[in-house]
Amino acid sequence: MPAGTPAAPAVAPLAAPLPPAPAVQATPIPLQQPGTRPVGRMDDFRGQRQERTEGGRTIITEPGRVIVRDPNGQSFVRHNDVDRFRYGARDVRVDRQGNDNRTIVVRPDGSQIITLTDDRGGLLRRSRRGPDGREVVIIDNRRGPGFGAGLAAGVVAGAIGGYFVSLPPPVLRIPQNRYIVEAEDASPELIYDTMMAPPVERIKRPYTLDEIRYSPSVRQRMPSVDLDTITFETGSWEIPQDQAAKLQVIADGINRVIQSNPQTVFLIEGHTDAVGSDVDNLSLSDRRAESAATLLTQQFGVPAENLTSQGYGEQYLKVPTDGPERLNRRVTVRNITPLLNGGEASAAPR
Repeated sequence: MPAGTPAAPAVAPLAAPLPPAPAVQATPIPLQQPGTRPVGRMDDFRGQRQERTEGGRTIITEPGRVIVRDPNGQSFVRHNDVDRFRYGARDVRVDRQGNDNRTIVVRPDGSQIITLTDDRGGLLRRSRRGPDGREVVIIDNRRGPGFGAGLAAGVVAGAIGGYFVSLPPPVLRIPQNRYIVEAEDASPELIYDTMMAPPVERIKRPYTLDEIRYSPSVRQRMPSVDLDTITFETGSWEIPQDQAAKLQVIADGINRVIQSNPQTVFLIEGHTDAVGSDVDNLSLSDRRAESAATLLTQQFGVPAENLTSQGYGEQYLKVPTDGPERLNRRVTVRNITPLLNGGEASAAPR
């Protein structure tokens, strides 16, 4: 597989469920111009971190993030996508629906983003309800065997703890430069084609969002676009205004795909180089991915609910070095809709 491709760990993580994601804050966040939004730095968070041991794992909490360090050496970071939806919202409501939690973010035009989660913050369902009452389901993790909270590991072959799946590496039948596309040298049409590309191998079943987030071998099934056109200052996740415009072609491609299928979901991935601690890098990469997703919405009109973000720190280096390397400090975009949907419609071309 090409350098920078998500690589599965040699040893599977613990089967215990992941700790809960940070709780939803039921308050809207005013919109601000890019570059004026206050952004912290990693130095601000180190003194606020709290660490504990739970189920054999090390759990580190900091404002807006939960970081999990597994005994197998792999680390995960969790945040709440709803925080991003709150920008410019008219109202945010949180209530209970049976045993689950429901968050409704009301936009100024009256449309709503409705997110249903289990008691550990795992996403069950996300939908958009228009002012006319029509509802479009964006993500539904409750369909079929293996979905939902509390199901035992092994209900679906390869599932561990409801979030990790181990699959053999796919066999690439497309050129490597079409599997990982460099945005800086790519035409708008190539970027769009990559965002519309089918899986490189047949998808045998739908996967939950957590399975996609935390299972490298699942994400390997989809081509991606590396946003090597933007860079970040050391320790910061703010995208400078002079670089924000470089996301226009990416946003155009994403919006074009969503217009053809309103249920499309894109994963915005954050990566760092290997300089600094792994905990800092995991938090930093997650905040950079969220920053890119926020900018795509606020400046270019990409629907927030069609984006999800996740940071991977220094785990998937594009250039294998322990030193500073710009190519490793990147954001990646991947269409994960076929992974969420599964089925024959997601078959790879023959």
